[in-house]
Amino acid sequence: MERYRTESEQETTALAERLYATVIETVHPVSSARVAEATKLLENTFRSVNIGLANEMAVLCRHLGIDVWEVIAAASTKPFGFMPHYPGPGIGGHCIPLDPHYLSWKARLNGYEARLIGVASEINASMPGHVIGLVQDALNDDGRCLRGARILLLGVAYKPGVSDTRESPALEIVATLHRKGAHVEYSDPHVPTLDVGNLFLRSLPLTPEVVRAQDCVLIVTAHCEFDYREIVRHARLIVDTRNATRPYADGAARIVFL
Repeated sequence: MERYRTESEQETTALAERLYATVIETVHPVSSARVAEATKLLENTFRSVNIGLANEMAVLCRHLGIDVWEVIAAASTKPFGFMPHYPGPGIGGHCIPLDPHYLSWKARLNGYEARLIGVASEINASMPGHVIGLVQDALNDDGRCLRGARILLLGVAYKPGVSDTRESPALEIVATLHRKGAHVEYSDPHVPTLDVGNLFLRSLPLTPEVVRAQDCVLIVTAHCEFDYREIVRHARLIVDTRNATRPYADGAARIVFL
């Protein structure tokens, strides 16, 4: 783990470096606070832009009838020049969804329009709606309507292994599915309760009975605690936005990948 800090005074710098060294492996001095701030913004904007590209490829590949996950895996065999990023239902947390907007705002204040940053943010923000479209189409293919369908979200935290739901795409997905008349529940080992607008939910235990009772299981956050083999075994329909069930795709469930 690396962090950046500024050098304004020798004494302050030395104190800060000793403090950071107690918890951080490497400290990189930079010339000013502006450089340090721009560095952090670049880190998160880099991820936002590349995730945006992966998300656009996912949507494009679906139109072309190509498996985007296979495309990314093949591109990743190149030993240099390619850094894989993966599509998903949207971006979350307190950094990646927000920091690019700070950078775009600062650019506009200085008479420049950061077009690439804005387009990537728009693509990422569109993914919850794209996922809901996949769910609706998958249900229709099974002769079911979204209204009244029982839909179980797996994972509502913004990333695996945490309880943080800030800016999680699951929030928009839950709210929209509920507004469209679906009966929405969720299971997340890290998030016991979820409050989305006027909807209050409690995490369900992920038992075979719970899975079998659903019209659609929607994988939003791929927590390692989920037993994907058992989920595929007992679900009738899965919409998998994280490619988590790929090793078990020959199981009983019909699986729609992002």
